[in-house]
Amino acid sequence: MLSRISALVLSLMCWKTSGVLPSGVEKAVLIVAPHTSYWDFVIGRLTFWASRIKIRLLIKKEVFAFPLGIILKLAGGIPVARGKKNDMVDQVVNLFGKYKSLVVVITPEGTRRKVRKWKKGFYLIALQARVPIALAYIDYRKKTGGIGPVIYPTGDYEKDMDRIYRFYSDKTGKHPERFQLPRPVQSTESTINPI
Repeated sequence: MLSRISALVLSLMCWKTSGVLPSGVEKAVLIVAPHTSYWDFVIGRLTFWASRIKIRLLIKKEVFAFPLGIILKLAGGIPVARGKKNDMVDQVVNLFGKYKSLVVVITPEGTRRKVRKWKKGFYLIALQARVPIALAYIDYRKKTGGIGPVIYPTGDYEKDMDRIYRFYSDKTGKHPERFQLPRPVQSTESTINPI
């Protein structure tokens, strides 16, 4: 029911969804970019509901007080303690060990403002938890949100990130001036062969 309602709302907004997680992928770090607006949460949440992808969001535990906590949990929120970078990585890696199925959403930019560098936490989590990275996107120019390829981190950060940046090189945020890849990509080709 929620899937149909979300698909209808997206349709009324002239948005479409594209892609799904491959069959058999029960656990993944799902990164979403570009992240330039509060609307990304709304479009993203509707997209994942419409696509029937059960996602979980990492949200600082301080905001889980009643009554907001109930809403956040219904939206897929997992309370986490924010502290040092490594503590967060360890917390999420441990979560992957506790759940049979877990898809955690992370925005690698970490903010809606323009950044010159993406946070590495999502990569470290996927590498240490031995789960794939699913590349999700919200493209305002094409009015499409969804899942692109799934890659398995090799441990060669620079090489893996080049593949990831290539995928996002043609995606447009709500505020395009706020989205910049940390470095130029070698090719404008945005296709990565899924595993």
